[in-house]
Amino acid sequence: QVQVVESGGGLVQAGGSLRLSCAASGIRFRINTMAWYRQGPGKQRELVAAITRSGSTNYADSVKGRFTISRDSARDTVYLQMNSLKPEDAAVYYCNADTIGETYWGQGTQVTVSS
Repeated sequence: QVQVVESGGGLVQAGGSLRLSCAASGIRFRINTMAWYRQGPGKQRELVAAITRSGSTNYADSVKGRFTISRDSARDTVYLQMNSLKPEDAAVYYCNADTIGETYWGQGTQVTVSS
């Protein structure tokens, strides 16, 4: 049974911080990349940050210097530390676990940033 479960969303004031977590389990093949995407109201879903099995990371230009993605030793859990949050960061944040043959998504967690 495949599970991708996010947690840690909530409401935060502009300039504040929030930490998201995602745990993936039950996936048949080795996970290559885990990533965070977000989708604001009326907007396209966009990549926020990604981390490979070996630990390489990349970030969207809009979050560089503010967000940090990390992965635990077993590489089945991914985190997103979000600092200096802006109102434009408000969105539903989705965790993604990617293999060569399949892509798995979590249910999403809401992040609200008040100005």
